[in-house]
Amino acid sequence: MALHRQQFDASLQELRKALIGMGERVESAIIDSVAALKNNDMEKAEEVIRKDPELNEMEEKIIEMGTNLIALQQPVAKDLRRILVSFRMASDLERMGDLAVDIAKVVRRINGEPLVKPLVDIPRMAEIVQMMTNDSLRAYTEENVDLAYKMAKMDDDVDHLHSQILRELFVFMVENPKTVNQSILLCFVSRYLERMADHATNIGESVVYLVMGKRPDLNQ
Repeated sequence: MALHRQQFDASLQELRKALIGMGERVESAIIDSVAALKNNDMEKAEEVIRKDPELNEMEEKIIEMGTNLIALQQPVAKDLRRILVSFRMASDLERMGDLAVDIAKVVRRINGEPLVKPLVDIPRMAEIVQMMTNDSLRAYTEENVDLAYKMAKMDDDVDHLHSQILRELFVFMVENPKTVNQSILLCFVSRYLERMADHATNIGESVVYLVMGKRPDLNQ
C-alpha cells in the first residue's frame, strides 16, 4: 500500500512540475509579446507566435498525465481535486498563451510604424499579469489560500489600468483621427492583458477549491 501511495505521489509531483513548466513558458510569452510591442520588435513577436504550439502540447501532456492517474489510481477527495484542478489550470494557462500570441499579432499589424505614444501602462499591466501568473502557480504548489485570494486585488489593479488606457486612447482618437487604427489595436492589447488577469484569477479560484473543496468567485 505504501509503495502504491509513493508511486501516486511521484506521479502527482510530475504533474505539478509539468504545470509549473507551462506557467513559466506563459510568463515568458506575456513579457516577450509586450516587449515586442513596446520596442516594435518584429523578430521577438514572431518568436512568440512560433512557440505557441509548444504550449498546446504541454496542455495535452498534462491532460494525458491526469487522465492516466484517474484511470489507474482511481483517486478520491483531495487527490482527485488535485488532478481536476490541473486540467482547469492547464486550460487557463493555454488561453493566456493564446492571448500573448494575439498581442504578438498586433505587433505584426502595426508593422514597424511609430507608436502613437511611448507605452507605460500596458507594460505595467503585463508586469502585474506576469506576477499574478507566478503567484497563482506558487499558491498551487504551496496550497496557499491567502496567496490565491491575493489574485482578486491584483485583478482589480489590472482592471483599473485597463480603464485608464482606454480613456487615454479614446482622447488620442478624438484629437487626432490619424491615430485611430493604432489606438484601436492598443485597446485590444489592453483587453487581452485584462483577460489574462482573469485567467490568472481563475487559477487562484482553483487553488481555493483544491484546498477548501469549494470554489469562490474572485472575478467580481
